[in-house]
Amino acid sequence: MEVGKKRESAMAKVGSETLDTRAQRHDLVRTAAAKLRELILAREPGAQIGSLNEVSDILGVGIVTVQQAARVLEHEGLLTVRRGPGGGYYGARPDDAALERALATYLRVHCSVRSEAREIISLIDCELSAAAADCGSEELRAELSALGASLSACDTPESRVNWEYRLRAQLFRMVDRPLFELIMRVSIQVYDSAASTLIYAGEAGVAAWRLEHERVIAAILGQDRELARFEAERHRRDFLRRLGRSDH
Repeated sequence: MEVGKKRESAMAKVGSETLDTRAQRHDLVRTAAAKLRELILAREPGAQIGSLNEVSDILGVGIVTVQQAARVLEHEGLLTVRRGPGGGYYGARPDDAALERALATYLRVHCSVRSEAREIISLIDCELSAAAADCGSEELRAELSALGASLSACDTPESRVNWEYRLRAQLFRMVDRPLFELIMRVSIQVYDSAASTLIYAGEAGVAAWRLEHERVIAAILGQDRELARFEAERHRRDFLRRLGRSDH
């Protein structure tokens, strides 16, 4: 029995050392990837970072670690590996489509998908409305005013959904929020992948939908940031309240 206990203890020690080694390897690769990422971002897209051995020397790690870190950055769209004469590691930039696919996959894996997506959309709408009130472009403000005037023509659910897409696109033209725009696009994709629910139903619902958006647009055009945020949040609360009713 004593021999068996010693054997179990020895195996447990080996297992612990293996886990520690894996954790250390993971940290080493993550650190190398972070350093390589900064090297890439500090240079123009397409610039050569170096050969495998050169990058290994720059980062101060072995070539196996460099290769593992490179795979991480290739997946991020920040690195391309060219083989043959003139080959090596070259910096790149991920395109919007690649980022959207990666983020959409993350949302589907880690989030409650539809409920999380609609929360994200409504929160960004509030921030977007407030920020748009600071826009000083008369041309963009005139376009928003014209879009607001078209609210009365939105007499079908499809036309109202399309109008909201146009409103968000217009607001993003009025503000500089590239990360918000990316997250919004992905969230809308995730939200639209689920069965759509008619939230503002009937004449009273449609009238409320129009009035809420008219108030938001009026506050933005009045360049009143706090009022724009207030009206957008009031619309968000009404939307979530109606959504809660339709879900039950």
